[in-house]
Amino acid sequence: MKIVLDAMGGDYAPKSTVEGAVLALKEYPKISRLFLTGDQMALTAELRKFNCSDPRLQIVHTTQVVAMDDKAIDAVRRKKDSSISRAVDLLKNGEADALVSAGHTGAAVAATTIKLRMLEGIERPGIASFFPTEKNTCILMDAGANVDARPEHMLQYAIMGSVLAEHFLGYKNPLLGLMSIGEEDVKGSEFTKEIFKLLKSSSLHFRGNIEGNDLFKNPVEVVLCDGFTGNVVLKTMEATAGAVFHWLKKELYKTPVRLLGAWLARNAFRSIRKQTNPEMYGGSPLLGVNGICIIAHGSSSPLAIKNAIRVALEFIEHGVNPKIVQALAEYRSKEHP
Repeated sequence: MKIVLDAMGGDYAPKSTVEGAVLALKEYPKISRLFLTGDQMALTAELRKFNCSDPRLQIVHTTQVVAMDDKAIDAVRRKKDSSISRAVDLLKNGEADALVSAGHTGAAVAATTIKLRMLEGIERPGIASFFPTEKNTCILMDAGANVDARPEHMLQYAIMGSVLAEHFLGYKNPLLGLMSIGEEDVKGSEFTKEIFKLLKSSSLHFRGNIEGNDLFKNPVEVVLCDGFTGNVVLKTMEATAGAVFHWLKKELYKTPVRLLGAWLARNAFRSIRKQTNPEMYGGSPLLGVNGICIIAHGSSSPLAIKNAIRVALEFIEHGVNPKIVQALAEYRSKEHP
Protein backbone atom coordinates (compact mmCIF):
# COMPACT_ATOMS: atom_id res chain seq x y z
CA MET A 1 0.00 0.00 0.00
CA LYS A 2 1.24 3.45 -0.95
CA ILE A 3 0.84 6.40 1.39
CA VAL A 4 1.65 10.07 0.84
CA LEU A 5 2.40 12.24 3.89
CA ASP A 6 2.17 16.02 3.81
CA ALA A 7 5.53 16.33 5.56
CA MET A 8 5.40 20.12 5.95
CA GLY A 9 1.92 20.11 7.50
CA GLY A 10 1.58 20.54 11.26
CA ASP A 11 2.74 22.72 14.11
CA TYR A 12 5.94 20.72 14.54
CA ALA A 13 6.66 19.77 10.93
CA PRO A 14 8.90 18.53 9.50
CA LYS A 15 10.41 17.16 12.74
CA SER A 16 7.30 15.31 13.93
CA THR A 17 6.14 14.22 10.48
CA VAL A 18 9.50 12.74 9.50
CA GLU A 19 9.94 10.94 12.81
CA GLY A 20 6.38 9.63 12.56
CA ALA A 21 7.10 8.39 9.03
CA VAL A 22 10.21 6.56 10.25
CA LEU A 23 8.21 4.92 13.05
CA ALA A 24 5.52 3.86 10.56
CA LEU A 25 8.04 2.29 8.20
CA LYS A 26 9.48 0.25 11.05
CA GLU A 27 6.10 -0.95 12.32
CA TYR A 28 4.01 -1.41 9.19
CA PRO A 29 5.53 -3.74 6.59
CA LYS A 30 2.35 -3.34 4.53
CA ILE A 31 3.67 0.02 3.33
CA SER A 32 5.13 -0.50 -0.11
CA ARG A 33 5.86 3.20 -0.68
CA LEU A 34 5.78 6.24 1.59
CA PHE A 35 5.99 9.60 -0.14
CA LEU A 36 7.04 12.67 1.83
CA THR A 37 6.04 15.94 0.16
CA GLY A 38 7.98 18.99 1.23
CA ASP A 39 11.31 20.78 1.11
CA GLN A 40 13.87 18.16 0.17
CA MET A 41 16.75 19.74 2.09
CA ALA A 42 14.74 20.05 5.30
CA LEU A 43 13.34 16.53 5.03
CA THR A 44 16.73 14.99 4.24
CA ALA A 45 18.25 16.72 7.26
CA GLU A 46 15.57 15.25 9.52
CA LEU A 47 15.97 11.77 8.04
CA ARG A 48 19.70 11.86 8.75
CA LYS A 49 18.94 12.15 12.47
CA PHE A 50 17.36 8.70 12.35
CA ASN A 51 19.87 7.19 9.93
CA CYS A 52 16.90 6.20 7.78
CA SER A 53 17.64 4.75 4.37
CA ASP A 54 14.50 2.69 3.86
CA PRO A 55 14.08 2.10 0.10
CA ARG A 56 10.31 2.47 0.45
CA LEU A 57 10.72 6.15 1.34
CA GLN A 58 10.59 8.77 -1.41
CA ILE A 59 10.81 12.55 -1.08
CA VAL A 60 8.77 14.67 -3.47
CA HIS A 61 10.30 18.14 -3.41
CA THR A 62 7.96 21.13 -3.08
CA THR A 63 8.77 24.81 -2.87
CA GLN A 64 5.75 26.13 -0.98
CA VAL A 65 4.09 25.62 2.40
CA VAL A 66 0.52 26.50 3.37
CA ALA A 67 0.54 28.71 6.47
CA MET A 68 -2.17 28.32 9.10
CA ASP A 69 -3.46 31.85 8.39
CA ASP A 70 -3.79 31.24 4.64
CA LYS A 71 -7.31 31.11 3.27
CA ALA A 72 -8.17 27.58 2.18
CA ILE A 73 -9.17 28.27 -1.43
CA ASP A 74 -6.34 30.77 -1.94
CA ALA A 75 -3.86 28.21 -0.64
CA VAL A 76 -4.98 25.73 -3.29
CA ARG A 77 -5.11 28.21 -6.16
CA ARG A 78 -1.97 30.24 -5.43
CA LYS A 79 0.26 27.61 -3.86
CA LYS A 80 0.10 24.85 -6.44
CA ASP A 81 3.54 23.59 -5.41
CA SER A 82 2.72 23.34 -1.70
CA SER A 83 3.24 20.08 0.17
CA ILE A 84 -0.52 19.48 0.52
CA SER A 85 -1.30 20.26 -3.14
CA ARG A 86 1.42 17.94 -4.41
CA ALA A 87 0.28 15.25 -1.99
CA VAL A 88 -3.27 15.43 -3.36
CA ASP A 89 -1.87 15.30 -6.90
CA LEU A 90 -0.13 12.01 -6.09
CA LEU A 91 -3.40 10.64 -4.77
CA LYS A 92 -5.36 11.88 -7.79
CA ASN A 93 -2.88 10.37 -10.27
CA GLY A 94 -3.02 6.97 -8.60
CA GLU A 95 0.57 7.06 -7.39
CA ALA A 96 -0.63 6.89 -3.78
CA ASP A 97 -3.57 5.03 -2.23
CA ALA A 98 -4.10 7.38 0.72
CA LEU A 99 -3.07 10.79 2.01
CA VAL A 100 -2.20 11.88 5.57
CA SER A 101 -1.94 15.53 6.60
CA ALA A 102 -1.62 17.35 9.94
CA GLY A 103 -1.51 20.72 8.23
CA HIS A 104 -4.11 23.35 7.42
CA THR A 105 -7.42 21.43 7.59
CA GLY A 106 -9.24 23.89 5.36
CA ALA A 107 -6.56 23.61 2.69
CA ALA A 108 -6.66 19.81 2.84
CA VAL A 109 -10.46 19.82 2.54
CA ALA A 110 -10.40 22.34 -0.31
CA ALA A 111 -7.60 20.58 -2.22
CA THR A 112 -9.17 17.14 -2.00
CA THR A 113 -12.65 18.46 -2.85
CA ILE A 114 -11.45 20.41 -5.88
CA LYS A 115 -8.96 17.90 -7.25
CA LEU A 116 -10.52 14.58 -6.31
CA ARG A 117 -14.19 15.63 -6.50
CA MET A 118 -16.89 14.06 -4.37
CA LEU A 119 -18.22 10.53 -4.16
CA GLU A 120 -21.43 10.07 -6.11
CA GLY A 121 -24.35 11.34 -4.06
CA ILE A 122 -22.26 13.41 -1.62
CA GLU A 123 -22.33 17.21 -1.76
CA ARG A 124 -19.96 18.17 1.08
CA PRO A 125 -17.12 16.31 2.82
CA GLY A 126 -17.14 15.69 6.56
CA ILE A 127 -14.51 14.70 9.12
CA ALA A 128 -15.25 11.56 11.15
CA SER A 129 -13.40 11.57 14.47
CA PHE A 130 -13.15 8.64 16.88
CA PHE A 131 -13.40 9.06 20.63
CA PRO A 132 -13.76 6.65 23.58
CA THR A 133 -16.81 6.47 25.84
CA GLU A 134 -17.53 4.37 28.94
CA LYS A 135 -18.85 1.56 26.76
CA ASN A 136 -17.48 1.86 23.23
CA THR A 137 -15.56 3.82 20.61
CA CYS A 138 -17.82 6.40 19.01
CA ILE A 139 -17.72 8.36 15.76
CA LEU A 140 -18.32 12.12 15.78
CA MET A 141 -19.45 13.43 12.40
CA ASP A 142 -18.70 16.23 11.30
CA ALA A 143 -15.68 17.34 13.32
CA GLY A 144 -14.89 20.51 11.39
CA ALA A 145 -14.93 20.17 7.61
CA ASN A 146 -18.24 21.96 6.95
CA VAL A 147 -19.42 24.63 9.37
CA ASP A 148 -22.31 25.75 7.14
CA ALA A 149 -24.01 22.44 6.53
CA ARG A 150 -27.57 22.11 5.26
CA PRO A 151 -30.01 19.42 6.47
CA GLU A 152 -29.45 17.31 3.35
CA HIS A 153 -25.69 17.39 4.01
CA MET A 154 -26.34 16.14 7.53
CA LEU A 155 -28.36 13.22 6.22
CA GLN A 156 -25.42 12.31 3.97
CA TYR A 157 -23.10 12.56 6.99
CA ALA A 158 -25.39 10.23 8.91
CA ILE A 159 -25.20 7.63 6.15
CA MET A 160 -21.42 7.95 5.81
CA GLY A 161 -20.88 7.79 9.57
CA SER A 162 -23.09 4.72 9.85
CA VAL A 163 -21.19 2.96 7.05
CA LEU A 164 -17.87 3.80 8.75
CA ALA A 165 -19.13 2.52 12.11
CA GLU A 166 -20.30 -0.73 10.55
CA HIS A 167 -17.40 -1.55 8.25
CA PHE A 168 -14.49 0.09 10.09
CA LEU A 169 -15.44 -0.37 13.75
CA GLY A 170 -17.51 -3.52 13.27
CA TYR A 171 -20.87 -2.34 14.67
CA LYS A 172 -23.90 -4.06 13.18
CA ASN A 173 -26.77 -1.64 12.60
CA PRO A 174 -24.95 1.21 14.41
CA LEU A 175 -27.04 3.50 16.59
CA LEU A 176 -27.16 7.15 15.52
CA GLY A 177 -27.84 10.21 17.67
CA LEU A 178 -28.36 13.85 16.71
CA MET A 179 -26.57 16.36 18.95
CA SER A 180 -29.07 18.84 20.36
CA ILE A 181 -30.03 20.63 23.59
CA GLY A 182 -32.72 18.18 24.66
CA GLU A 183 -33.90 14.64 23.98
CA GLU A 184 -37.46 15.63 23.08
CA ASP A 185 -38.39 15.93 19.42
CA VAL A 186 -39.40 19.57 19.82
CA LYS A 187 -36.05 20.65 21.33
CA GLY A 188 -33.29 22.29 19.33
CA SER A 189 -32.93 24.88 16.60
CA GLU A 190 -34.95 24.93 13.38
CA PHE A 191 -31.88 23.44 11.74
CA THR A 192 -31.73 20.41 14.06
CA LYS A 193 -35.52 19.95 13.92
CA GLU A 194 -35.36 19.68 10.14
CA ILE A 195 -32.53 17.16 10.38
CA PHE A 196 -34.52 15.19 12.95
CA LYS A 197 -37.40 14.83 10.49
CA LEU A 198 -35.09 13.56 7.75
CA LEU A 199 -33.42 11.03 10.03
CA LYS A 200 -36.66 9.80 11.55
CA SER A 201 -38.10 9.06 8.10
CA SER A 202 -34.91 7.28 6.98
CA SER A 203 -34.03 3.61 7.40
CA LEU A 204 -31.07 4.47 9.64
CA HIS A 205 -30.98 3.19 13.24
CA PHE A 206 -31.84 6.61 14.68
CA ARG A 207 -32.25 6.94 18.46
CA GLY A 208 -33.22 10.59 18.37
CA ASN A 209 -31.71 13.68 19.94
CA ILE A 210 -28.83 13.30 22.37
CA GLU A 211 -27.23 15.83 24.70
CA GLY A 212 -23.64 16.40 25.72
CA ASN A 213 -24.02 14.27 28.85
CA ASP A 214 -25.07 11.30 26.68
CA LEU A 215 -21.71 11.17 24.92
CA PHE A 216 -20.09 9.04 27.62
CA LYS A 217 -22.83 7.74 29.96
CA ASN A 218 -25.44 6.76 27.39
CA PRO A 219 -23.50 6.62 24.12
CA VAL A 220 -24.52 5.87 20.58
CA GLU A 221 -22.16 4.59 17.88
CA VAL A 222 -22.45 7.70 15.67
CA VAL A 223 -22.92 11.27 16.93
CA LEU A 224 -24.20 13.63 14.24
CA CYS A 225 -23.60 17.39 14.33
CA ASP A 226 -22.48 20.20 12.05
CA GLY A 227 -18.78 20.94 11.70
CA PHE A 228 -18.83 23.99 13.97
CA THR A 229 -20.45 22.14 16.87
CA GLY A 230 -18.42 18.98 16.27
CA ASN A 231 -15.10 20.78 16.32
CA VAL A 232 -15.97 22.59 19.56
CA VAL A 233 -17.16 19.34 21.21
CA LEU A 234 -14.08 17.38 20.14
CA LYS A 235 -11.55 19.98 21.28
CA THR A 236 -13.39 20.49 24.55
CA MET A 237 -13.23 16.76 25.25
CA GLU A 238 -9.52 16.63 24.46
CA ALA A 239 -8.80 19.62 26.69
CA THR A 240 -10.91 18.22 29.53
CA ALA A 241 -9.09 14.88 29.45
CA GLY A 242 -5.74 16.68 29.60
CA ALA A 243 -6.90 18.92 32.44
CA VAL A 244 -8.17 15.98 34.52
CA PHE A 245 -4.80 14.24 34.33
CA HIS A 246 -3.03 17.48 35.21
CA TRP A 247 -5.26 18.01 38.26
CA LEU A 248 -4.85 14.38 39.30
CA LYS A 249 -1.07 14.52 39.08
CA LYS A 250 -1.00 17.75 41.08
CA GLU A 251 -3.11 16.24 43.87
CA LEU A 252 -1.20 12.95 43.97
CA TYR A 253 2.11 14.72 44.52
CA LYS A 254 0.85 16.53 47.63
CA THR A 255 1.52 13.73 50.16
CA PRO A 256 3.73 10.61 50.33
CA VAL A 257 0.65 8.45 50.99
CA ARG A 258 -1.03 9.65 47.81
CA LEU A 259 2.18 9.05 45.85
CA LEU A 260 2.32 5.50 47.15
CA GLY A 261 -1.30 4.95 46.12
CA ALA A 262 -0.54 6.38 42.68
CA TRP A 263 2.41 4.01 42.30
CA LEU A 264 0.25 1.02 43.23
CA ALA A 265 -2.40 2.11 40.72
CA ARG A 266 0.07 3.13 38.01
CA ASN A 267 -1.04 0.45 35.53
CA ALA A 268 -4.66 1.58 35.82
CA PHE A 269 -3.62 5.21 35.22
CA ARG A 270 -1.57 4.18 32.20
CA SER A 271 -4.49 2.22 30.77
CA ILE A 272 -6.88 5.17 31.14
CA ARG A 273 -4.29 7.54 29.74
CA LYS A 274 -3.89 5.32 26.69
CA GLN A 275 -7.66 5.19 26.13
CA THR A 276 -8.06 8.97 26.32
CA ASN A 277 -4.88 9.92 24.46
CA PRO A 278 -5.80 11.45 21.05
CA GLU A 279 -2.36 10.43 19.76
CA MET A 280 -3.39 6.78 19.87
CA TYR A 281 -6.27 7.43 17.46
CA GLY A 282 -3.92 9.20 15.07
CA GLY A 283 -6.18 10.78 12.51
CA SER A 284 -9.72 11.28 11.29
CA PRO A 285 -10.99 10.18 7.86
CA LEU A 286 -12.29 12.93 5.60
CA LEU A 287 -15.41 11.23 4.27
CA GLY A 288 -17.15 12.12 1.05
CA VAL A 289 -14.17 12.90 -1.18
CA ASN A 290 -13.28 10.50 -3.98
CA GLY A 291 -10.11 9.29 -2.31
CA ILE A 292 -8.70 8.45 1.10
CA CYS A 293 -7.59 11.44 3.17
CA ILE A 294 -6.73 11.22 6.87
CA ILE A 295 -6.72 14.48 8.82
CA ALA A 296 -4.38 14.54 11.82
CA HIS A 297 -4.30 17.12 14.61
CA GLY A 298 -2.14 20.17 13.92
CA SER A 299 -0.11 19.53 17.07
CA SER A 300 0.45 15.86 16.22
CA SER A 301 3.47 14.21 17.79
CA PRO A 302 5.50 11.56 15.94
CA LEU A 303 3.34 8.90 17.63
CA ALA A 304 0.18 10.57 16.36
CA ILE A 305 1.59 10.79 12.82
CA LYS A 306 2.51 7.11 12.92
CA ASN A 307 -1.00 6.20 14.04
CA ALA A 308 -2.55 8.46 11.39
CA ILE A 309 -0.63 6.43 8.81
CA ARG A 310 -1.98 3.27 10.48
CA VAL A 311 -5.54 4.61 10.08
CA ALA A 312 -4.83 5.25 6.39
CA LEU A 313 -3.66 1.66 5.93
CA GLU A 314 -6.74 0.31 7.71
CA PHE A 315 -9.02 2.52 5.65
CA ILE A 316 -7.51 1.13 2.45
CA GLU A 317 -8.01 -2.44 3.70
CA HIS A 318 -11.65 -1.92 4.68
CA GLY A 319 -12.64 -0.32 1.36
CA VAL A 320 -15.05 2.12 3.01
CA ASN A 321 -15.61 4.51 0.08
CA PRO A 322 -17.24 1.96 -2.27
CA LYS A 323 -19.51 0.92 0.61
CA ILE A 324 -20.55 4.56 1.12
CA VAL A 325 -21.46 4.87 -2.56
CA GLN A 326 -23.45 1.63 -2.34
CA ALA A 327 -25.29 2.77 0.82
CA LEU A 328 -26.23 6.09 -0.78
CA ALA A 329 -27.48 4.35 -3.92
CA GLU A 330 -29.61 2.00 -1.80
CA TYR A 331 -31.02 4.93 0.16
CA ARG A 332 -31.96 6.82 -3.03
CA SER A 333 -33.59 3.72 -4.52
CA LYS A 334 -35.77 3.36 -1.41
CA GLU A 335 -36.70 7.04 -1.33
CA HIS A 336 -37.29 7.30 -5.08
CA PRO A 337 -38.06 3.78 -6.38
